[in-house]
Amino acid sequence: MLQTASYTDIGGRPANEDTTRQVRLDGDRLCLVVADGLGGHGGGALASAAAADAICRAWGGEADADGLRELVLLGHRAVTAIQTPECAMKSTVVALELEGSRAVWAHVGDSRLYHFQNGKLTFQTRDHSASQLAVFMGEITVDQIRFHEDRNRVLRALGQDDPPTVETKETDLDPGKHAFLLCSDGFWEYVLEKEMEEDLAAASGPLDWLARMRKRLTGRVPPDNDNNTAAAAWLDVT
Repeated sequence: MLQTASYTDIGGRPANEDTTRQVRLDGDRLCLVVADGLGGHGGGALASAAAADAICRAWGGEADADGLRELVLLGHRAVTAIQTPECAMKSTVVALELEGSRAVWAHVGDSRLYHFQNGKLTFQTRDHSASQLAVFMGEITVDQIRFHEDRNRVLRALGQDDPPTVETKETDLDPGKHAFLLCSDGFWEYVLEKEMEEDLAAASGPLDWLARMRKRLTGRVPPDNDNNTAAAAWLDVT
């Protein structure tokens, strides 16, 4: 059985530049997207919506890595098509495709996907950011990414001058309970991975899971906190 939930929140900013979208076909086929716009003055909101809408509109129902890569590049072209000399807006994106027990995901930027199996975190995407690069170089630890001085320096984005390199992963899901969390940086900065596991264990469904994590976030953020967005999918594989 497949269950989904999502939310997006303006936080302490004047506009919400995050977008989440989903398309569901035939009960067990899903395309789920979270995008975080960059550009300010409303441009980021336009960019994230253009990217997410382009991906979802063109999805044909398959979970295929090459196909999802092309969809993300379609999102990139949708963003570049609305750029202006005054606002060269950009967007991060993370997308998940589910087809039966097949899962495929892709990302560009620092919006993340987490995959949990039977309540335990088994995979998370690595950001395309200066702070993630500092981890690879041994300058900081993974835990120090969240509030590193270069946290907001994204190295890949939809709408950049050249088409971005899209990172993908595909897998056949083992029997068991699977949970996926897609979120913008305004969410994962304030919710630790161990807390995601704890709230997953206590939750009655994906909506409850998001609500529990969101409660942690709202108790920690400063008044001017970033937009925060998350989408969840639960899938039982037999």
